[in-house]
Amino acid sequence: MNYTINNFKKEFPDEKACLDYIFAKKYPNAKQYYFVKGRKCYANPQGQQLHPLVGTIFEKSSTPLTLWFYAIFLFASSKNGVSAKELQRQLGVTYKTAWRIAHQVRALMAQDGDKLSGIVEVDETYIGGYRKGGKGGKDKTPVFGMVSRGGAVKTKTLSARETHLILKEIKKNIATGSAIVSDKFGVYKKTTKLGFTHSSVNHWKKEYARGATHTNTIEGFWSQLKRSLSGTYHSVSRKYLQSYVNEFSFRYAKPSFEIFEGLMGRI
Repeated sequence: MNYTINNFKKEFPDEKACLDYIFAKKYPNAKQYYFVKGRKCYANPQGQQLHPLVGTIFEKSSTPLTLWFYAIFLFASSKNGVSAKELQRQLGVTYKTAWRIAHQVRALMAQDGDKLSGIVEVDETYIGGYRKGGKGGKDKTPVFGMVSRGGAVKTKTLSARETHLILKEIKKNIATGSAIVSDKFGVYKKTTKLGFTHSSVNHWKKEYARGATHTNTIEGFWSQLKRSLSGTYHSVSRKYLQSYVNEFSFRYAKPSFEIFEGLMGRI
């Protein structure tokens, strides 16, 4: 099921509809509270007030909630991400405001602590970012990925492609007893000592699948991630790369309505 622009406009036609939605999300058990006209708060007959924007990404922002919500809708409905320049054009705000909104929305996509299980494919890739200091050239950042077949994906930027860093992420993000599938990179052999089963394919010998043993799922994710980063964002610095890989990990294999509801549930 897709969440279309018509669905969005019907559900959030104005500022109060957006505020009512946030209030209902934050205070589902609040009774007899009414909207205080001219203010972004709600009160009950006893004079107690609740301010639903406190502690959210909207707090202290002068940008209308309708624009914030539309930005979230764009992130949910766009398969390849949304650049700050695109937000600037769509929302009619300054680039600085658009960049801040994009940064805050991506913050909602931070990866949770749930562990992957079942058959989990693991792999590493390198993503280019520009060096600081004006020296030019590209500085490739290693990114480690894990995807549960039929489930979620976890990604982590690494300071280096080193054994202890990769094993640390595996122990942190994959449930013990899961079946790990990889290429022939030697580090993955060590996972059997950590309580996992392990099988691999040899890409050097042009072996890409042997029955259920393959890494096609994680490689497909890398392909989509790199196309989106290159086509939408063009270049991403090492400093912000994790927030971008979080974005694509969050949206992985989800329909637009689920992405939108997931983001709104984290505000």
